[in-house]
Amino acid sequence: MAKLPQDYDSVMARKNEVMNAALSIDYSQFESGSMAFDYEKMMRETGYTLEEMQDIQYSVNVGNTPILELKNLTALARACAPEGKGARIFIKDEASNPSGSFKARRAANAVYHAKKLGYKGVIAATSGNYGAAVASQAAIAGLKCIIVQECYDSKGVGQPEIVEKARKCEALGAEVVQLTVGPELFYKFILLLEETGYFNASLYTPFGIAGVETLGYEISMQFREKYGKDPDVVVCTNAGGGNLTGTARGLQKAGALHTKVIGASIDLTGLHMASDEAFNLKSCTTGHTGFGVPYAVDPDHSDVPRSAARPLRYMDRYVTITQGDVFYITECLATLEGLEKGPAGNTSLAAAFALAQELECDQMIVVQETEYTGAGKHVQPQLSFAKDNGIEVRLGDPADEVPGKSVIIPSHPSLIKVKDMDLDRQKKSLIKGNLRKYGTDLTEEDYQYLCDETRKDMDWVKAAVEELKAAL
Repeated sequence: MAKLPQDYDSVMARKNEVMNAALSIDYSQFESGSMAFDYEKMMRETGYTLEEMQDIQYSVNVGNTPILELKNLTALARACAPEGKGARIFIKDEASNPSGSFKARRAANAVYHAKKLGYKGVIAATSGNYGAAVASQAAIAGLKCIIVQECYDSKGVGQPEIVEKARKCEALGAEVVQLTVGPELFYKFILLLEETGYFNASLYTPFGIAGVETLGYEISMQFREKYGKDPDVVVCTNAGGGNLTGTARGLQKAGALHTKVIGASIDLTGLHMASDEAFNLKSCTTGHTGFGVPYAVDPDHSDVPRSAARPLRYMDRYVTITQGDVFYITECLATLEGLEKGPAGNTSLAAAFALAQELECDQMIVVQETEYTGAGKHVQPQLSFAKDNGIEVRLGDPADEVPGKSVIIPSHPSLIKVKDMDLDRQKKSLIKGNLRKYGTDLTEEDYQYLCDETRKDMDWVKAAVEELKAAL
């Protein structure tokens, strides 16, 4: 059999065929109209029930993680808040999972599914905690594992946090393929799937996202058992959107319909994530707007034909904080609560610290994840790396921070504030992207699909479509 062409354009031309073979999902069966697809049918027919997911995860020591109340951090928030304000702050300690993050839930289901279908190995394209989670679960299942990681700029300089995660993956038995920033990541990923015949353990499959539903469900059940009610607010670090999507779906399945779901990202406005020049100007590599915004408004530009991570369907509010805020809260968590955790969950924790000051003292706000920490994830290596790359690091007001130029550590905790993202603007951006991709001749199914995608009524969507059509 002749070897297929290996040039970039040829590989990209057959990417959907390769991805479908590596997933055993026919996404076309869920599509209709010109742009619509039945998201709930996809989740129902290709995923697992909540009970099945719990059984899979508990069998490999994933899930059932504890809820911890941060009493000292709550006291600090109340000292900064108006009279009578300052909700109780909690964290769901996902660092106690085998690989040290909530992503073990996604990986447990993905690896289980791969073994069930008879694949000999799994591949994931990720520079983050998910690689470690897939490596961990593959080791338990006896499957081969390859992690494709965007790690370096063109000068061969890697970020401490990403290099740390590579060490974690290798320690858990995975082969790590490290690449420079740019389109080569997806190209190499597709080639490896084709060459090995391994399973695509993507972050964005239905069974991967469904794996996070157990997290939202557990939060509700644990709060009801310990405190007699659901939390008032759940804050989710938002990057690719699967964290928030799965958690929100789990809360819904628990009947926690009045709990507000808030996404939080680090504001890295102006730093293009595929830019070689900008790559090492980020002092936090996870949970930032460089992923959070594009994946929210265009979820299907991921490594599967139709992403199961669709955060705009579930987000009640979307806020940003700064890199300096996250570094400050990381230190507070360690020195006030005796807990060392990595920056992913602490992104949400920084937001929760500010949001708690808007809420009444008898309300409860929970950060739904923590992550393991390690040499490259600590504050000092990251700040030293920033300085080495010409970033100004100083104390002051984080509102003055400029992504790619400065990291400003709050000189007082009262300076930690959230900024609200314009969700309506993002929802219009999602609609605009669909109109550009699929055309403007919409069926009623297409309109209903856009209503579901944006959590808006038909009148709002039709008005938005007419407005955007005029601008195209």
